Amino acid sequence: MKQSFELRGGPAAGRQNLPLLQAHMAEQGIDIFYVPHEDEYNNEYLPAAYDRLAWLTGFTGSAGAAMISLNQAVVFVDGRYTLQARDQLAAGLFEPLGLPEPGPFDWIATQTLAGRKVGYDPKLSTPNQIDRLRRAVDKAGGTLAALPVNPIDTVWEDQPAPPLTPVVPHPLRYAGMRSDNKRKQIAKTLEGCGASALILTSPASLAWTFNIRGQDVMCTPLPLGRAIIYTDMTADLFLAEAKISPELVEHLGESVRLYPIEGLEDRLKSLSGQTVSLDPALASAWFFDTLEAAGATILRSPDASVLMRACKNEAEIRGTKAAHIRDGAALSGFLHWLDTAGQSGTVSEIEAVTKLESLRLDTGKLKDISFETISGAGPNGAIVHYRVSTATNRKLERGSLFLVDSGGQYLDGTTDVTRTVAIGTPSAEMKTRYTQVLKGHIALASVRFPPGTTGTQLDILARHALWQAGLDYEHGTGHGVGVYLGVHEGPQRIAKAPNDVPLQPGMIVSNEPGYYKTGEYGIRIENLQFVTEPAAIEGGEIDMLGFETLTWAPLARNLIDMRQLSWIERQWINTYHADVLAKIGPLVDPDTAEWLNTACIPL
Repeated sequence: MKQSFELRGGPAAGRQNLPLLQAHMAEQGIDIFYVPHEDEYNNEYLPAAYDRLAWLTGFTGSAGAAMISLNQAVVFVDGRYTLQARDQLAAGLFEPLGLPEPGPFDWIATQTLAGRKVGYDPKLSTPNQIDRLRRAVDKAGGTLAALPVNPIDTVWEDQPAPPLTPVVPHPLRYAGMRSDNKRKQIAKTLEGCGASALILTSPASLAWTFNIRGQDVMCTPLPLGRAIIYTDMTADLFLAEAKISPELVEHLGESVRLYPIEGLEDRLKSLSGQTVSLDPALASAWFFDTLEAAGATILRSPDASVLMRACKNEAEIRGTKAAHIRDGAALSGFLHWLDTAGQSGTVSEIEAVTKLESLRLDTGKLKDISFETISGAGPNGAIVHYRVSTATNRKLERGSLFLVDSGGQYLDGTTDVTRTVAIGTPSAEMKTRYTQVLKGHIALASVRFPPGTTGTQLDILARHALWQAGLDYEHGTGHGVGVYLGVHEGPQRIAKAPNDVPLQPGMIVSNEPGYYKTGEYGIRIENLQFVTEPAAIEGGEIDMLGFETLTWAPLARNLIDMRQLSWIERQWINTYHADVLAKIGPLVDPDTAEWLNTACIPL
């Protein structure tokens, strides 16, 4: 659980490992090899055994790809990781280019590939990605080949073993619905679309459907495995045998047949002649290739469990509320510490992370952090997905802003919250920008909207005040969040990018507008909220959905410019702070309670 602050990877890794891969490629007749960041399970956080891009190149960012030829190595990273790539990639050995532009596929389309073989691992990319790769290789005159064994796995001599943590039942009081009832809903969906089976390739879908959890992935309680769900509500569950216990077998019951993960391919081949539902956005090309070769008919359709999982039931909402109150008490203790000891100018980003994690641990309920804490002082706060390391660690200097984005994993819920605080006296500009971000946060928190509305349609509310000042931020405004599952989950989101999934009751989303001044400071205010049931508005004609806040921790009163706020916005802040006091006040120590009373004084 304890976070590491050493920056993994680096130039030495690339200098050592790239020649090993290139030599093997030459032996196997592979002219170019495509290396995505993703692993076999499309995890957000990669187990060490599957972190192939980092091993090969030394680049450890969470998004990227590489094209490796016998005499050239190109690594594609997006704007979040430009500086990190410069520091981690061996100069003269790797050429860093942009992701998504030009990206690996557009780049390879411009190469001269006549007579050259481009290899890829079909277990690491979706069929849509491979279709794009195939078109690009065809345009360049090359030949594309699916490789039965990933060449990196062949030359990586000290590759860690795959994770084998136990799979454990997730109690019904937290899950809120029995696994057989979930499978019943999935079976109805299959019958409606004419399919006889659904392949679950996502560990999150596996965890939710069977009410199980694991520890195979950092920050997310996922069990790595696969499953097949049938229209009779039975299922085949494929797990490494070391993960299975008698308790798990009893929990799953007789309608779930357990198989070793090595038996998956043969079971897929046995589906010959059947119609199988498979999600092209989640499943790798290997699943499609295997089923098509076996003579199965593939129905390309979204994983039926994803939308069900996104709409939380009463028990999940109840548990999430409890988790956020507990987490809010820990965070409020941290904000009190920042407002006292943290004002000295001598506290470091790493010390702040350690302090916050210790307060969450003190709850006695923390299972893990939900993601690696973003602890950005001054200019580091302007790096949207900054991760502090011993090499980048800064002091929280007086006259600056400090941005902390963090979260916890609890059996009853997953949290994600960002607060920005002033260290010393903030400038007038800092207060103006903070207030503009806050106005957007309030607009999105308090909106009412008709059924059928998507997050794309609401995104402008969070940006309105910033846009009127000629400002913007480059990340999305809101992502879905699981319940003791992933801190980032779909299919819902709130962003400029088009999304055709309507927001529905029970969906949890983040509300996190921001502003980032490169080289100086960053501001982000983030709460989680869930979509409420449609309700009448006095004098209205349509029952409207809305949001209910889940996150409880004080806002930075000394960063609010009240002149910019409307009366309604002031009332929202005052009501929010009154709720913080009521929910959090009884749970904190006397010193924090005294501070909290001051932090939540009405505007």
